[in-house]
Amino acid sequence: QVQLVESGGGSVQAGGSLRLSCVGSGLTFSRYAMGWFRQAPGKEREFVAAINQSAGSTNYADSVKGRFTISRDNAKNTVNLQMNSLKPEDTALYYCNAYKMAYATYDARGLDRLYYWGQGTQVTVSS
Repeated sequence: QVQLVESGGGSVQAGGSLRLSCVGSGLTFSRYAMGWFRQAPGKEREFVAAINQSAGSTNYADSVKGRFTISRDNAKNTVNLQMNSLKPEDTALYYCNAYKMAYATYDARGLDRLYYWGQGTQVTVSS
């Protein structure tokens, strides 16, 4: 059974930083592209960032480019999201996911059936 467990969320003032982590189990972690999505109250879930299996390629939403950095450690089955220069509009529930097709390029469409999902971790940024 695949499990993804996020941690690191919390409350921070605008301009601050947080580091989210996601640990995977029940899968051969290094075979899967990993990503982060977020969902703010009353809004649709949106793509944030993704990283390929070897960490050689990353992809970001325009809204977070230059502020967020995704990384992974396959030896620890972990993917991280370093979030700097946080803004109130970054407030959301952040989800880690693994794209289900092993060895494939990450698909950022966000359709539920395409991924294994974590339970989410809340990030709140105050002005």
